[in-house]
Amino acid sequence: MTIGSIQPLSQWGLPLKSLFLCAGPCSAESHEQLRKTAAALAGCPLSFFRAGIWKPRTHPGSFEGAGVAALDWLVRIRDEFGFPIGAEVGTPQHVEAALAHRLDVMWIGARTTPDAFAVQAIADALRGVDVPVLVKNPVSQDLEAWIGAIERIQSAGIARVAAVHRGFATASDTRYRNPPLWRIPIELKRRAAQLPLICDPSHMCGRADLVFPTSQEALDLLYDGLMVEVHHCPAEAWSDAAQQLTPEQFRSMLGRLVIRKEAGLGARYASSMSSLRHAVDEIDADIVELLRRRMEVVRQMGQIKRENQVSTLQPSRWNEVLLSRTNAAGKKGLSAEFISQVYQIIHEEAIRLQEEPLFGQLNGGGNGPAGSVSPGDARREDTPPGKGRSC
Repeated sequence: MTIGSIQPLSQWGLPLKSLFLCAGPCSAESHEQLRKTAAALAGCPLSFFRAGIWKPRTHPGSFEGAGVAALDWLVRIRDEFGFPIGAEVGTPQHVEAALAHRLDVMWIGARTTPDAFAVQAIADALRGVDVPVLVKNPVSQDLEAWIGAIERIQSAGIARVAAVHRGFATASDTRYRNPPLWRIPIELKRRAAQLPLICDPSHMCGRADLVFPTSQEALDLLYDGLMVEVHHCPAEAWSDAAQQLTPEQFRSMLGRLVIRKEAGLGARYASSMSSLRHAVDEIDADIVELLRRRMEVVRQMGQIKRENQVSTLQPSRWNEVLLSRTNAAGKKGLSAEFISQVYQIIHEEAIRLQEEPLFGQLNGGGNGPAGSVSPGDARREDTPPGKGRSC
């Protein structure tokens, strides 16, 4: 990972109080619509006012944005209300139009982020320009694609860059439109602590009633700000009506949000947390040892399967395990979804361990762990030359 020096939000030259806040409609539909929304947000501590100018839609014939004409509307909003303005860009032509209208912020959308060619073209168009750029996570659960897009923007000389977490696509039925999968942005933050992290609860939730609790959860995880879709009359919105807040709902949410701090004050807090963390450390040590013992049994099972020409995957057994563990978890007050995710990871590792001797034999390394190459060891296709295994 080569994310370099990044300017903190306090040095971006945009309004910033306790949070980096962006709000505005999903799509710019008319100057009147933008003006009504902006007027209703007047006085809110916005870092910038947002609106979709070009909208990448799944099906042709859907409303795909008003285009360059909407940039003029945004400029008039800035002139009248004093809000900095921002919009999504997906092509070099979008960048050129945005620069011509002196947009204060640009962002790269979730559909564009995983396309290295598109991001590089945008980065090339931005080269030599000093403008803040936000990069949304890709729709897929691909942290490396997210990081790669940020690196490309930085390589163009952009120091005011931030990541926007808008959730990820999934085949599972959840209450979210795009489940947060918090572990992915948390890992991004671990690997690039200086990178500002903004939450987009609107696209994440797909429902206005979930925006507040999801925003609070993001702040509990030390996010630096929020990007929220707000429309003066969501029922009349031309796109994503269900997830947009009214200005009144947005103001109410701001009044209820609680900003957390990373550490508490006082000896009592420190003593209590130290004791509880010690207890967690001991429990985690037991978990690691139990997992070691489980995987040793798994290796033995794999050996017996190979000797008897039996498949590694046992669907009926796996269904039995998953059902029994989630049922047991429910009786102990644990989330079935949480236990299901844990056991899916355990099951993937069990399959890997049982297949490991086969990869060792194919690599000429015998049938044990030493000298073997497991599926997870394979070098990524985008690993720089000389950084992976030799041919």
